[in-house]
Amino acid sequence: MRILALLLLAFFLGGDARLAMAFTGTFGINYGRIADNIPSPDKVVTLLKAAKIKNVRIYDADHSVLNAFKGTGLELVIGLPNGFLKEMSANPDHALTWVEDNVKAFLPDTRIVGIAVGNEVLGGDGEFSQALLGAVKNIYNATKMLGIDRVVQISTAHSQAVFQNSFPPSSCTFTEAVAPLMKPLLEFFSHIGSPFCLNAYPFLAYTYNKGKIDIKYALFQPNKGIVDNKTDLHYDNLLDAQIDAAYAALEDAGFKKMEVIITETGWASHGGEDEAAATPSNARTYHFNLRKRLAKRKGTPLRPKHVLKAYIFALFNEDSKPNALSEKYYGLFKADGSISYDLGLPGLKSSSASSPFFSSKVLNSFSKIPLMIRRLEVENGVGCY
Repeated sequence: MRILALLLLAFFLGGDARLAMAFTGTFGINYGRIADNIPSPDKVVTLLKAAKIKNVRIYDADHSVLNAFKGTGLELVIGLPNGFLKEMSANPDHALTWVEDNVKAFLPDTRIVGIAVGNEVLGGDGEFSQALLGAVKNIYNATKMLGIDRVVQISTAHSQAVFQNSFPPSSCTFTEAVAPLMKPLLEFFSHIGSPFCLNAYPFLAYTYNKGKIDIKYALFQPNKGIVDNKTDLHYDNLLDAQIDAAYAALEDAGFKKMEVIITETGWASHGGEDEAAATPSNARTYHFNLRKRLAKRKGTPLRPKHVLKAYIFALFNEDSKPNALSEKYYGLFKADGSISYDLGLPGLKSSSASSPFFSSKVLNSFSKIPLMIRRLEVENGVGCY
């Protein structure tokens, strides 16, 4: 009866057909918290505002974070963890309660603009794959019943494990195992106007394809690039190629018009013996060049009119992350809030991160990053990120 009443209310309220958009500008960051030593959420807000980073993603709906973001103007995408998917898929009432308690209760003071339902579900071990679409639909229906569907966008992020034959980009398709689950999910996202969210890491592609990829191509540095012989398109960096591979897979599946947004990308500053490219210098180069690339507000060779948007992974080094050593060192900032390497961003405290890795001449040139980016923003009408 409760759901029926809310459905009737939503029907009679009517309204226009505007679609929710969770990402404004071009640059955002993932605020991961798998650590026991990072700053409190209120200090994180101070850090984000000083860095002029407006678009933020978290992987749950922790109320201490949601409360800290109240009145800040920062735009937040929250996450429904994978462990909730089966419950939310099986029980619409539970989905409604979750959205009421973790989204509706905080609006509009906390600017929650999106819900990421699960993370890298398809292409993984399959435990939650069958529940993903049902959970997405029930969470979306809950936002619609509560009258917030036009301000809160529903999405889910995919790893590159959902693809096969991703080189050259035009050859990319979804794997045979993923395709039957991906197609109805894409149909639903197309219906509600959600993008295809991709976690793309040139660092991982370079690291696990030893000797096959030019590191300059991975780091946005000058290089000869590659040419896709099918499309005759030239790629001068790996991230653009990864994104266009996703566009090719979407077109092959019948979703040519769907936008691709990068929900995670980054470069580790430290790693194990088999992760030699994980250095502060490479991480600094990748992120510096990525921000310049985003500030130009241009698309990819295959989709030049779709302005690239990307969330950096991640805000902090996270000491409790499992698996490869590099997983703990993706942060732009160390756990104490100081910078991991110099990008011209202010930290919560002074850091020696800029030495001994860079000479004073290099540091002086990198101190001009914010001005360079601001000039690009002004020229392209972007404003702040």
